[in-house]
Amino acid sequence: MIRSALKERSLLKTAHLTPIEESAHKAPVEFSRSLLPEPHRARTKRILECHPEVRLQIGKNPATVWIVFGTVALQIGLAVLLRSSPWWLILAVAALIGAFANHALWVLIHECTHNLIFRSPGANTAAGILANLPHIAPTSVMFQRYHLKHHAFQGVYELDADIPNEWEAKLVGTSPLRKAIWLLLFAFMQVTRPPRLREIKPVDHWVVLNFAAQIAFDVGVWVFLGPGAFFYLLASFFFSVGLHPLGARWIQEHYLVFPGQETTSYYGPLNKVALNVGYHNEHHDFPSVPWNRLPEVTRIAPEVYDALGSYRSWTGLLLRFIFDRHISLFSRQLRQNRGRVALDAEVKPDLDLVESARLQPGAPEGQSASASQATSAASF
Repeated sequence: MIRSALKERSLLKTAHLTPIEESAHKAPVEFSRSLLPEPHRARTKRILECHPEVRLQIGKNPATVWIVFGTVALQIGLAVLLRSSPWWLILAVAALIGAFANHALWVLIHECTHNLIFRSPGANTAAGILANLPHIAPTSVMFQRYHLKHHAFQGVYELDADIPNEWEAKLVGTSPLRKAIWLLLFAFMQVTRPPRLREIKPVDHWVVLNFAAQIAFDVGVWVFLGPGAFFYLLASFFFSVGLHPLGARWIQEHYLVFPGQETTSYYGPLNKVALNVGYHNEHHDFPSVPWNRLPEVTRIAPEVYDALGSYRSWTGLLLRFIFDRHISLFSRQLRQNRGRVALDAEVKPDLDLVESARLQPGAPEGQSASASQATSAASF
């Protein structure tokens, strides 16, 4: 077990802090392809074997809902204050404050998607709809449907909406100008991907409720607060996901900047206001661990995470992505191997493995006890 972790470290050490330097001298013109299943479940298993105490980080964080309320209130309050302000001031506040608030709301929607706030899936979905309101566009429930498939089928072109469309990658190419425009319009680009995922049927009563609540909120902002308030929220939305240091998150998570590594974490200072969303390897390995406990996962298994390439600056990565012609939208890993996962499965490798250990005959008493504690914590 320890040997396999050290072997992984040896294999990946050359990638640490040397992104792209060992890659070819020309940008990829097609996606990389792998015959292997997604890499996280195997790593989760190794970490649980070497560090069974990590399972105690699994659980819910109901206090997160107060961050939802506070951040939504902050955005509405700023919209009220800026409703009669000049356009340049609205844009400045949206870029410097609103973008971070709206990005935090994206992360909170992400927490709701993984049911990491409440025990009830319905309560989490409702909290996600609330967090969605300042975003102007009704995205939270649809994100929930497609994001869980991203975890279950990472890199499967027909099921992973995080993978760019092939035509999208060809259109953007390696041009710095086209990359910048792509980031600016990233929200629109995301909308073009779900039609490719024909096996997923996302529309249900929650989607209808999400749309209804969002339309009512948008109309209310326009009618009672005015176009200036609406423009502030809209600008905050685009800055939070697009041509902004926060937009580098979409490059950080799964672009093949470090050779042979398809998921990458960010350990820079913006994690403080981004609710640790940069801990992306840790999140994929342990999707049942809430945002506030992800750094503890890194601390528990340093021999694993220190061996992987990582980032310290989203701003530096944003500039590198735009101007480095070695990186393009084709810098992504595809696979056909679905890992025998059912289409409707909610993949939680950490909980699955913990439960398996708990039920295994002859499991060590301490390991069985900690497994029971983790399973219990995940229920509340």
